[in-house]
Amino acid sequence: MKTALVLLIFLTLFLQNGFAQDYARWGLPEGAKVRIGKGMAADVQYSPDGTRLAVASSIGIWLYDAQTYRELALLTGHTDWVISVAFSPDGSTLASGSLDETARLWDAATGAHKHTLTEHTSIVISVSFSSDGRTLASGSGDDTIRLWDAVTGAHKQTLTGHTDAIMSVAFSPDGGTLASGSIDKTIRLWDTVTGDHRDTLTGHTDEIKSVSFSPDGSTLASGSWDETVRLWDVVSGTHKHTLTGHQDYIFRVSFSPDGETLVSGGEDDTIRLWDAVTGAPKGTLTGHTDWVRTVSFSPDGKTLASSSWGEIRLWDAVTGTHRHTLTGHTHIITSVSFSPNRGTLATGSWDGMVRLWDTSTGKLTRILTGHTENVSSVLFSPDGEILASGGEDGTIRLWNAVTGIHEKTLTIMPPYSVRGMSFSPDGLTLASGGWEVIRLWDTVTGAFKRTLAGDTPLTRHTDRVTSVSFSPDGSTLASGSLDETVRLWDPITGKHKQMLTGHTAYITSLSFSPDGKTLASGSKDTTIRLWDAITGAHKATLTEHTDTVWTVSFSPDGQTLASGSSDGTIRLWDAVTGVHKQIFTDMGGGVSFSPDGQMLAIWSQDESVFLWELTPTTQPPLFGDVNHDSAVDIFDLALVGSRLGQMGQNDADVNGDGMVDILDLVTVAGAFSAEAAAPSAHHQALEMLTAADIHQWLAQAQQRGLTDPAYRRGIAVLEQLLAALTPKETALLPNYPNPFNPETWIPYQLARSADVTLTIYDTKGVLVRQLNLGYQSAGYYTDRTRAAHWNGRNESEELVANGVYFYQLQAGDYTAVRRLVILK
Repeated sequence: MKTALVLLIFLTLFLQNGFAQDYARWGLPEGAKVRIGKGMAADVQYSPDGTRLAVASSIGIWLYDAQTYRELALLTGHTDWVISVAFSPDGSTLASGSLDETARLWDAATGAHKHTLTEHTSIVISVSFSSDGRTLASGSGDDTIRLWDAVTGAHKQTLTGHTDAIMSVAFSPDGGTLASGSIDKTIRLWDTVTGDHRDTLTGHTDEIKSVSFSPDGSTLASGSWDETVRLWDVVSGTHKHTLTGHQDYIFRVSFSPDGETLVSGGEDDTIRLWDAVTGAPKGTLTGHTDWVRTVSFSPDGKTLASSSWGEIRLWDAVTGTHRHTLTGHTHIITSVSFSPNRGTLATGSWDGMVRLWDTSTGKLTRILTGHTENVSSVLFSPDGEILASGGEDGTIRLWNAVTGIHEKTLTIMPPYSVRGMSFSPDGLTLASGGWEVIRLWDTVTGAFKRTLAGDTPLTRHTDRVTSVSFSPDGSTLASGSLDETVRLWDPITGKHKQMLTGHTAYITSLSFSPDGKTLASGSKDTTIRLWDAITGAHKATLTEHTDTVWTVSFSPDGQTLASGSSDGTIRLWDAVTGVHKQIFTDMGGGVSFSPDGQMLAIWSQDESVFLWELTPTTQPPLFGDVNHDSAVDIFDLALVGSRLGQMGQNDADVNGDGMVDILDLVTVAGAFSAEAAAPSAHHQALEMLTAADIHQWLAQAQQRGLTDPAYRRGIAVLEQLLAALTPKETALLPNYPNPFNPETWIPYQLARSADVTLTIYDTKGVLVRQLNLGYQSAGYYTDRTRAAHWNGRNESEELVANGVYFYQLQAGDYTAVRRLVILK
């Protein structure tokens, strides 16, 4: 009854909401139009009633209807890949483990987050519920197993003894025993009540990746990187059978619900079925094109779910026939390319496939297969009729971009991997990078045309060519290499024209500006360099990234340069001045503009692609707009100033380095619009900042020795604000209100810092009250938060009588007196 009720609630919620939505629009960053791909799949588990599938992925946890295969929800909250999931026995709770070192508990009906479990100090690799659902076990890279209260999330116990990471944990059916498999090549059995270590099972000769109890609890199965599956007697701890047949590492083992069949998945891309009693092989399932990471039976035993990095497959557990593939999950994306009409996006992947996606819906429209190894580069021809893909298998494949039909294969002999491709502007020539040389191909006939290799050691690359790019007029071909140089070539004559040096690590990406005057190069040395494409002269070095810059791309209008990096950021730069304009965080990897410049593709560390519409209404968040009010001004500066020193995820951390510091503050100041930086806007600063604040910030900036143009502009804005906040002369101002009852505020301004005292006298000159305000920095003390305050009481805290009084300000050498009136 309880399970049925939970299911009813779940279906009511998601039939109304989840089914009406496109998965490509779930969990999007602010401003993103669509997500292409569902991330890489790491684990898949059935709910106890068999109605749902939970898939752990690099972007969150996907929930599917197990009968219709429709996406029901995407659960997000982990800050890194989710690598394991488990349902509680009653199906009401879902647990997840992640690379972010936490486990999470979710309401399986609503998808609401319930608890975050944070005791582990390394990644959480495996999670498992006890049979009564009250305890959750988690295995971690910190060599420990932790037991948690599955209702409250409270930490109950830590089990230690393994000497390396825990790869798998599993409760026995009666809940009395916990098994754990480790990289230390051992299996340990634990008493779940006392936490005592019961037994250690040895015999595997390599890492143990998975452990699983038979339904009756008498047998334990283990899968290892030694390419074997072993069966153990749980009571005696003796070894019963060794199952061989896999040709590579084994990642997962699982028993069928009736206990008669054991299934295993391995790095040899196969699933193998075994007789769980005798260990005899029963069959092999093939179809995955990558490692089989996990296998899981449905509760009725009729269906088997398996996952590899790129897909989830469902099989008939009796006949072994393939039933369905849950598409959209992608392997590591290496390259993307927009079709000229921007309607299609092509992605290349480590799984050896090319995928075509509809950019308006995010739907997968076609998969192109043929490469036998990783696809390292994809590229549409200028007319959009040809799609080229280059692979680690040493081939370039040309496809009809409309039909997806394979037309030609260009083969490199010996089969060196293809790194980087570029079509000539007329589309008749394709350039490809490879081992020390650039190859030119005729795209019509597929014939090899020429090798660009240089005539002397000084005019050739000395290591692998990683990137190639034609200039817009086709007169120059640029190439970047592992040898840390950029070279310019005449593609007609094949002559070497020039070598550009300055990078201190290998070149990853090249891009010409639309007018052909500037060449941008990205490098592992974390910098982007801008070069004069005609003379080869170095123009600027862009230095905000803190890790390898993988891609650089000019916008079609030539005004913006985009860059993607391993530091988790995408950055936009003014292509003329090199000034940093905008940042996207937690999205590092690759970036590309659509041919019309109205869309930006960002492929992320979570192995999916985000599309942004670059229009006034849906443009990504304004860089430096910390308070999200569509303007960068004094309010943003004050907000960053108030959060200086804070760590972790924070809107004020505009440069995405994990800390709010002076770099963020001067960056925001540098992003002020002309209106926000104008003197007419300085009245806002008087209300929100003090000259002391600005003095302190400028001192910190000076200590950092900031020379970048964007920082210098920010410092200039701070100096303007300081001038606006520093009065030209010290003055005592009229109190307000006046007359007053019973309190008043006394404003003043200081041209120089000083010790400040305010004294109240009656008409006879007798001291009534003295306010020692202490040492005050130069600035305006005029509003109620800064002005001196008198409550109408004398030194004995007695209310004074009606009448006229005088107040005197003493600030250094300055003295002034004014009159005030109490009227009751």
